[in-house]
Order: sequence, then structure tokens, then C-alpha cells
Amino acid sequence: MTNVRNNITILLFGTAILMLGQGLLVTLLPVRGDIEGFSTSWIGGMGGAYYAGFAIGCLIGPKLILKVGHIRVFAGFAALTAVATLIFQLIPVPPAWVATRGFSGICFAILYMTIESWLNDQSTNKTRGKILSLYIIIGNVVTIGGQLMLNLADPAAGTLFIVCAILICISLAPVSLSAISEPTPPPTAKLDIKALYKLSPVGFMGCLVFGIAEGSFWSLGPVFAQQRGFSVAEITYFMSAFMLGGTILQWPIGWVSDHVDRRIMIAGCCIGTIGTGLSLAFIPSHSGMESFLMAALHGGFMFPLYGLILAHANDFAPQEKLVETSGGLLLVYGVGAALGPFGIAQLMQSRDAGYLFLIMSVLFSVLAIFVLIRIFIRPVTADLERSTFVPATKSSQAIYELETDDDEDEDDHDEQTSTSAS
Repeated sequence: MTNVRNNITILLFGTAILMLGQGLLVTLLPVRGDIEGFSTSWIGGMGGAYYAGFAIGCLIGPKLILKVGHIRVFAGFAALTAVATLIFQLIPVPPAWVATRGFSGICFAILYMTIESWLNDQSTNKTRGKILSLYIIIGNVVTIGGQLMLNLADPAAGTLFIVCAILICISLAPVSLSAISEPTPPPTAKLDIKALYKLSPVGFMGCLVFGIAEGSFWSLGPVFAQQRGFSVAEITYFMSAFMLGGTILQWPIGWVSDHVDRRIMIAGCCIGTIGTGLSLAFIPSHSGMESFLMAALHGGFMFPLYGLILAHANDFAPQEKLVETSGGLLLVYGVGAALGPFGIAQLMQSRDAGYLFLIMSVLFSVLAIFVLIRIFIRPVTADLERSTFVPATKSSQAIYELETDDDEDEDDHDEQTSTSAS
């Protein structure tokens, strides 16, 4: 038990350092791109390229891990990610940044997949929820810290890119220098659109809409803030407020969803996101605490949606289909997140920055209507065996394979006990 606890501590420490660098980079790139004079379309293209790369990483990651092992994969892709981070400073040209951002998406997907499957391998059904929750809390907190690090130096200089690369390199040490056994490789994500939609229409449409919205927000949120007159420090507060609100409200929303039809909570979160999104869209200029409060509420309603959607889909998925379902939904999310920033960036450039939240509100309106219709078409029966809400990651579906394995092990144990008793 002590050895497992030590392994988990080491993995979480390395992950925290990695996410600190990622949190800084995700805010630094749009801000620096605007300083360099990149158009909103190019900045949106960087966001789309990142999520396209992320989806590719989810597909190729398991095969690479199976071939060379977790430690080598983590070490290799951490080094490549650090190199990509420095390329942004060396070649401040839009096409180079789009290509490099796409490559870094592949790298980060594989890095997170490696860590998450490793954590899952150290978990059982009894500890899985606690470990995953701790992982997500740490990730949210250090991501906020990384965003606030933008205030440490002038984003127009190269210092912050160097800091990102240093943090990513340091994350190598806890993982590669520790005596941790190699876990089971994660499963490969699969996508059967017809079967996935038939299993859970709300899960399919929800992940697609959420992917478009979240990919656009992380890619273009800092640009929106810049065009609304926020200073660099205020941009970091704005983006951090989103994360903070999502972290705080995720738990009570998830708890309530375990006791009602989850689709009611999905529709409710969509409505909350619409209201706060429209408030942000029509704020004409920087308006102090009002903007930060709306950002926190917006994140509070929007951030839990992915976990709610995935939990709802898994309520209807057979145990043996959990991996395939979560893997398919992950790729649907990735497709949406890759496509969203391109189109919304065009509207922001040709019309107004407020179109970021206006289009997001339209998307969540469509999703809310779709979900409410599905509630009447497919009521939840009393005998439905529901899963418990757990905050969901967006890079590894290995957790569902391990849950299945744990259940199978428990069944085998029960059978052996019964045989012995006989």
C-alpha cells in the first residue's frame, strides 16, 4: 500500500509540473500571437491544429506505449514538447506556429495518456474515483498557476517560452528517475459513429458541441480579452476565473446528477452557460469584476459538462463497451475542438470579438433543446443501473478498461469463494 501511495505521489508531482508549463503556454501563445500581429484567424488556426493533433495523439499513443513502454514514451515526448515550445520563440511566423501547435497537441495527448493510464494501473475500483478526482483538482490548480505566471515577464520577450520548456523538462525527473513498474498499455480509441450515436444521442451531440465550444474558448479566450481592453494581468485573471468556477461547481453539479436524470443537469448547465455567455458577448469593453464574475460562472456551468455527458453515455453502455464508448466520445470531442476555432476565429476577425461567446451560446442552445427533446423520447427507467459521476479527463479512456477488469476480478473472486464454500 505504501509503495502504491509513493508511486501515485511521484506521478502526480511530475504531472503537476507538466501542467504548470502547459497552463502558461496555453495563455501565452494567443497573447504573444496578437503582439506579433497575427490575425485572429491564424490564432484560431493554432487552436484548431492543437486539438487536431490531440486527437491524433489519442489514436497513436497506445501503440507507441505498447511498443516502447511508458517511461521511454514520456521521456521522449516531454523532450519533443520542450523543443516545440522553444520553436515558437525562434520562428514567430504564423504557418510555423500552426504546424508546431499541431505537433505539440500530439505530444501533450500522449504525455497525459501515459500519466493517466499509469495512475489507473495503480488504482482499484475503491480508489479510482479519489485518485482521478485528486488528479483533476491538482491539474486545475496548477493550470491556474501556470496562467498567472504570464505576469512574471513581458510576453513579448522570449523568457516565458524558456520557462515553459524548463518546466516541461523538469517534469521528466520524477517519472524517469523513479523505480515504478511499467503498467498495462492503454486501449486504442475507436470511433463507430453510427453505433455511438445509437447508444447515446445526447453523449454524441454533447461531446461534439462541447468540443467546439471548449476548443474555441481556450484558443480564442485570451484574444477576446485583449480586444476588450484587458491588460496582460487581467487576461490571466479572466482565464483563471473560468477554471476556478469550473473546479468549484463541478462537485455539487456532479453530486446532484447522481440523483436525477443526468440530462436535466446537462440542459441546466447549458442554460447557465448561455446566460453567462451572452453577458460576456455583449460587454462592450473591460468592466472590471463583472467580467471576472461572469467568467467564473461561465466556467462553473460549462466545465462540468464533459463529465456529465460521459457519465450519461456510460449509464447506457454495457460494461464491455465502456472503453469503446469513452474512446469514441473522446474522438468526437477532438473533432469538434479541432474544427471550432477555425470558424469562430473568422467571425471574430470580420465582425466582433463577442462572437466567441455568442456562437458558443447558440451551440449550447441547440444542445439544450436537443437534450430536452431526448428526455421525452427516452425517459430514464427506475431500474437503470447508473454509474457514479466522476470528473472526466480528455486524453485517456484506460480508466474504463480498468473498471471492467476490476469487476471481472471481483466476479472471479466471488466464484472462487462460492466454489470453496461448496
